[in-house]
Amino acid sequence: MASAFRPQQARIPPALAIPIPLLTKAIGNLFCFIYRFKIGLCQLTVTPDKERNIKHARKAIKEAAQKGAQLVVLPEIWNSPYSNDSFPVYAEDIDAGHDASPSTAMLAEVSGQLKITIVGGSIPERCGDKLYNTCCIFGTDGKLKAKHRKIHLFDIDIPGKITFMESKTFTAGETPTIVDTGICHDICFEELAMIYASRGAHLLCYPGAFNMTSGPSHWELLQRSRAADNQLYVATCSPARDAGAGYIAWGHSTLVGPFGEVIATTEHDEDIIIAEIDYSILEQRRTRLPLAKQRRGDLYRLVDIRRLDAHCRL
Repeated sequence: MASAFRPQQARIPPALAIPIPLLTKAIGNLFCFIYRFKIGLCQLTVTPDKERNIKHARKAIKEAAQKGAQLVVLPEIWNSPYSNDSFPVYAEDIDAGHDASPSTAMLAEVSGQLKITIVGGSIPERCGDKLYNTCCIFGTDGKLKAKHRKIHLFDIDIPGKITFMESKTFTAGETPTIVDTGICHDICFEELAMIYASRGAHLLCYPGAFNMTSGPSHWELLQRSRAADNQLYVATCSPARDAGAGYIAWGHSTLVGPFGEVIATTEHDEDIIIAEIDYSILEQRRTRLPLAKQRRGDLYRLVDIRRLDAHCRL
């Protein structure tokens, strides 16, 4: 009867099998795959002093690595105050690199030096006449592995509480990133997380800066939902709360497991969370609760437009 529901057709193109983890470790001349490793979430205080923010982030990354983290995540907009007035001033030309992008130059240097992977939160990126909210991922060799431009811009207008229009300054990105990264408001869109899962994701990282209105209601709820719906890990990293800032972040950086369980979290002050991720339990969780086999492809389908276009060109 289950075959009549055509679960494999609920994802177009069909979902990929869980791939071998990307993290590897050298042992002599051999490489072994790492199924269990530590992640570091650096909840940082952000100031108007960009040079200080970069030095502070470097220090936090090194501290996380010293505590055993092999993957380190930074917050959304960690090198700049979170305001439309600040974004153009603090924006960097990431593609030009070096002096044109001191924030990413630091991330490249530290990731290669410490032989860790860094999900570099996000910074304002200048590309031509456009600005993007951009996350850069650096590998253990210090090289840029991927660049994710925030797809869903944060526009909110709740009278008497908060009004903020990210779209006044930033341009929305157009491409999901295959190293499984979203930024802040991207977490509100389950379709994006479903696409990542169908591409074989193990872990979704969301550098985010939820505020004092959306944070209490949605921050943990969305993380646990994305994790449980897709049976994978979700990591979020927020700036620390600054009550004197124009935009006040909620904090509460968190790691959630594939059953929607909170593995590690913190409050709103500056902190570094170190927690363990075990990829080997993903298949166990999905076997015990086989959601992929229970989907109703005869009733609904999720279409990954970019993968479908690539598939059609083959």
